[in-house]
Amino acid sequence: MGINLGLGPTRRLLEFIGNPQTELTTIHVAGTNGKGSVCAMIASVLQSAGKKVGLYTSPHLVHFNERIRVNGNSITDAEIVEFMKRTKPFSLKLQSTFFETTTAIAFDHFRRHRVEVAVIETGLGGRLDSTNVIIPNLTVMTPISLDHMEILGKDLQTISEEKSGILKENIPLVYSEQNPIVEDILLKNAKKHNAETFKIDSTKEISLNEDGTEFLYRDNKYLIPLIGNHQAQNAALAVETIRIFDQNIKTEVINKGLKTVIWPGRFQRISERLYYDVAHNEKGIECLIQTLKAIFHSRPIAGLFCLKGDKVVDLLAKQMKNQFNELYVSSDVNGLLLDAKYLSKKLNYKGVRNTSVDSVLNGINRLEAQIQKGAVGIIFGSHYIAEEVYFRN
Repeated sequence: MGINLGLGPTRRLLEFIGNPQTELTTIHVAGTNGKGSVCAMIASVLQSAGKKVGLYTSPHLVHFNERIRVNGNSITDAEIVEFMKRTKPFSLKLQSTFFETTTAIAFDHFRRHRVEVAVIETGLGGRLDSTNVIIPNLTVMTPISLDHMEILGKDLQTISEEKSGILKENIPLVYSEQNPIVEDILLKNAKKHNAETFKIDSTKEISLNEDGTEFLYRDNKYLIPLIGNHQAQNAALAVETIRIFDQNIKTEVINKGLKTVIWPGRFQRISERLYYDVAHNEKGIECLIQTLKAIFHSRPIAGLFCLKGDKVVDLLAKQMKNQFNELYVSSDVNGLLLDAKYLSKKLNYKGVRNTSVDSVLNGINRLEAQIQKGAVGIIFGSHYIAEEVYFRN
């Protein structure tokens, strides 16, 4: 049923199943980049503290079930089928969308499994996002930048207002370092809602290697298996969130939870010097290239790039120009992404030299040939190619 910007159908569907969201303790996470990583870190720490934790994120990489988890275990096919049988006549009458239905499945699943806390990631925006039916115990905001401009708005101010729409009366807000325009809007809206605000401190002594990121935050050393300066910032946001949510969770428990977090598709090593990252907007690609250079220094970079049609190629081209020794462009096997020749032409027009290839597998083979010559390879741009990346053999 496409995308429906509005909370009415979600509320009616939830009412039909008994408003499970009203029985949940929740942490609501919005922003542009890093939402999923922050959610995964918060959930991992809470689980290390002995809590039963629900985690709702999107999109998935390979299986739909990944979106809805309890203590790391995905919802089963049987549980999804049971929900659909129970609600299908009403859903069809209501014409509820994919995301509205998925959100209802998640809240129903978390209630049935009696989770102690559910970590909820917004979908696209905030104000009109299906997840915004909850009254959370805590609101969290990752860095806001330009993305989904065709839906959320053409400039940073409009997008920030939309994302700020998850703020609730008297519910504290924890937030990352932001563009000054964004921070002004966040603080203005927080004041309007009498929401206390907590901004994370700076991370220090960040050290990256091929296995993870080490950093200092408020005089405590942390180690995460996710790689990049931006992941240190994400982890600091998770640490601050945990401290405000439950002051009884000790630093050693936080460290244990961060060390054991699993979040695929974020600078994930596929094989020797070959990585996969779902970065698909301007800021995400900027962070990705910075991370590659920080770890591999002067090694040549070979890339395989795929992109969904709703992205602004011009903004991405600025970040990609003159960064790759070899860049290959592909579409996906299901035809959900931009045609490779069309994307290649647009990038070439913007001065990003590249070669179109007929498949992700062909692109990976070419990356591996470049790696044999000493390069580092990065597959990036979309969640939609995950299955082709992971199961290419």
